[in-house]
Amino acid sequence: MKKFFGHIIGYFRESLVELSKVVWPTRKQVLEMTLAVLILAAFIATLLGVFDYGLQEALKQLLKLK
Repeated sequence: MKKFFGHIIGYFRESLVELSKVVWPTRKQVLEMTLAVLILAAFIATLLGVFDYGLQEALKQLLKLK
C-alpha cells in the first residue's frame, strides 16, 4: 500500500516540476490568438454558408427540370 501512495505522490511531484517548465503566453498573445481563431471561424462559417446556399439553389434548379 505504501508503494501505491508513493507512486501517486511521485506523479504529482513530477507534474508540478513539468508545470514549472511551461512557458505561459502573455495576455496580449492570448488576445491575438483568440482574435485569429474568431476571424478564422467566421470566415469558414461564411464560406460553408455560401457553399450550402449554392448547392441548395443548384439542387432546386435540378429538381425543377424533371
